[in-house]
Amino acid sequence: MTRIYISQDAASLALGASRIARAVAETASTLGQPIGIVRTGSRGLFWLEPLIEVETPEGRIGYGPLRPDDVASLFEADFLAGGDHPLRIGRLEDVPYLARQQRLVFARCGVIDPVSIADYRAHGGFKGLDRALACGAQEIVDRVKASGLRGRGGAGFPTGIKWGTVLHAEADRKYIVCNADEGDSGTFADRMLMEGDPFTLIEGMIIAALAVGATKGFIYIRSEYPHAFRTMNAAIAAAIQAGWLGASVMGSGRPFTLETRLGAGAYICGEETSLLESLEGKRGVVRAKPPLPAIAGLFGKPTVVNNALTFASVPWILEHGAQAYADYGMGRSRGTLPVQLAGNVKRGGLIELAFGVTLREIIEDFGGGTFTGRPVKAVQIGGPLGAYFPAHMLDIPMDYESFAAEKGLVGHGGIVVFDDTVDLSRQARFAFEFCAKESCGKCTPCRVGAVRGVEVMDRIIAGNEPEKNFEVLEDLCRLMTDASLCAMGGLTPVPVMSAITHFFEDFDRPRTLPAAAE
Repeated sequence: MTRIYISQDAASLALGASRIARAVAETASTLGQPIGIVRTGSRGLFWLEPLIEVETPEGRIGYGPLRPDDVASLFEADFLAGGDHPLRIGRLEDVPYLARQQRLVFARCGVIDPVSIADYRAHGGFKGLDRALACGAQEIVDRVKASGLRGRGGAGFPTGIKWGTVLHAEADRKYIVCNADEGDSGTFADRMLMEGDPFTLIEGMIIAALAVGATKGFIYIRSEYPHAFRTMNAAIAAAIQAGWLGASVMGSGRPFTLETRLGAGAYICGEETSLLESLEGKRGVVRAKPPLPAIAGLFGKPTVVNNALTFASVPWILEHGAQAYADYGMGRSRGTLPVQLAGNVKRGGLIELAFGVTLREIIEDFGGGTFTGRPVKAVQIGGPLGAYFPAHMLDIPMDYESFAAEKGLVGHGGIVVFDDTVDLSRQARFAFEFCAKESCGKCTPCRVGAVRGVEVMDRIIAGNEPEKNFEVLEDLCRLMTDASLCAMGGLTPVPVMSAITHFFEDFDRPRTLPAAAE
């Protein structure tokens, strides 16, 4: 029986993957061809979706992008044996987009059955956990520290330091919390991981629990990810049945249980303390810090809060060693970053590479330039609170320090591309509008400042006393940056001021700017 692999990733489904799966199954049945369809996650080459891969002696051969009416011709071309066809891609591993990547976290995504522990094991899964079970807690923390792993959710805080704080905190109970409330524009890596390789996340969270002495974990998933929510629940159930979760993790005598929680559509719950409030059944409102969650987090207990990609990086580190991971990257940005390329680009998708790759390489070499064929005008990195960089800055390497030096954010690795038809004054207004809508309302600089920001931008765009209003805008941005309780208000000025600095022509103002904007 020939195995056929078809993605059930949400993006693939949106492009018609299930229609292709049904058409393949019906045609094979009519022709009496014995096949088995395995629904996988996506490899992240979204411009080729929906695609299928067929298991052959040469390896898995891909075909795509497909429409249901292509299926008959595939069978006529004997695609079950890897036959030639206009939509034949060949081995996906040989496609330059994938071949040039350094996939550590996403190596199995799109390859395995997401909820099969046997398949996960067969592709190297749980080797990191095997190593962790043979280590002491401090040794695990030390390895994570030595790897240089930093939080992939956006803040970039050293993971090992956070884990060490929780390890040494005195408490009768500790928690592990995964922040999978992936709300930034142009980001989808958390979703892809949960839908395509959920056991990697589970394994990383178990290792974290062993490292700090936690017995309970939660995965907080955004409400817009119903497919990821279902897949994670199925994977957790399989892990419990296999003994990887429960009263004694693989007979080690160390307990760890795991549950999912579905958010309610609040962007602010991507901020760790708001997320904790929501997990406790309260309104998602930012907490004042200190105390840090590592000291008093969920239900007042020491809590590790990390992004899904942070936890998913840990199994590779434990399996291959801290130095092997640290050998990727540059400076204080070690390991790989799963970049999510979206917006006005020909070949959008997931690109996992070591820190240090330039924006130009990502957008031109991987993305193929803009979808419209027009020149790139602006690139926003790091979600709706990230800076807008102009085309002449595309040679900046993707690492935390290089971006910080240019007043930008790596964030969660989302890149949104705009061509030369975009109006950056409108994008600056959108930053305030987004903050006004998504603010939790706890602090005045964010709650009121965002609303005033929209009003000031409207006056500037209308040409109403622009110079006076630019002065008000710059004062407002300084206030929000310095006085907001969290990054929601504190970072909203980043896209605004970057738009003014780099795209002054869209604001009909002279090049000379006050010092606050430079």
